[in-house]
Amino acid sequence: MDLRRLHQFVTVAEAGSFTRAAAQLHLSQQALSSSVRQLESDLGAPLFDRDGRRITLTPAGVTLLREGRALLAAARTVGDHVRTAASGGLHWTVGHTPALSGAEVYTLIEPAVTAFPDVSFTLRQMYPDALLAAVLDGSIDLALRRGVAPTGELAAAIIGYHRIRAAIPAGHRLAERAAGIAITDLVGERLALWAPPGSSYFSDFLLGACRRAGFEPDYLVSRVQGAAMVAAPLTTGAIALVTAEPGPTMGDRVRVVDVDPPLLVPAQALWQRHTLSEVRDRLLSG
Repeated sequence: MDLRRLHQFVTVAEAGSFTRAAAQLHLSQQALSSSVRQLESDLGAPLFDRDGRRITLTPAGVTLLREGRALLAAARTVGDHVRTAASGGLHWTVGHTPALSGAEVYTLIEPAVTAFPDVSFTLRQMYPDALLAAVLDGSIDLALRRGVAPTGELAAAIIGYHRIRAAIPAGHRLAERAAGIAITDLVGERLALWAPPGSSYFSDFLLGACRRAGFEPDYLVSRVQGAAMVAAPLTTGAIALVTAEPGPTMGDRVRVVDVDPPLLVPAQALWQRHTLSEVRDRLLSG
């Protein structure tokens, strides 16, 4: 497939108009229309329904827009990798949501760090919407998040699991339960979340675990964003469900205890489709 024509088709589809797309691409409308028609001929399928100046995507056009964006992103990434290799170094950027700590991310990518000593790595914390956009435009090589949701334009796989624990304010009646607490011990307690339900898989996962245990949790959203969730009990007085290691933390003002039976939350890796990477293959192989 001609990537130049594919880029022009995507521009038309996103602009919703040949006139606007031609202006963006600095082409004549006639040249752009001719290029898209040639692409339709190459693929043997109409991509737009044309009604005067009004255009709408055909089912084939919808498919090509979805797949074409991913293919163009992969082409840009391949070019970046070639230029990086030519300069004598390889750099890998891993983005992650605040639901995963830097320590957890390092543990997940450590097999690749060990296997590729000549590769440098950068970890970057990002919010979910920015994270997905950064994978698509090639700003990051791999995204890690809490979740198992499908992503039409990206490839995905579960890369690991972390155990859920309770971060409890010191002095709370449950804080001294060194052997751990049951999730039903949280009945009547207020939980601190880092993001509202519906906007975070991790929040939905935690609330769903409570509901499966037979109760509707009371919750609030932490007013300090970007901080480790083990800090949430300090500003809210509530209990936070976290993936931190058990024991005292935050200057002994918070205690992290196990929740039994064990509750495991996944970490999902996301990357550009149509790309190959030995570093990524090492991560996915465990």
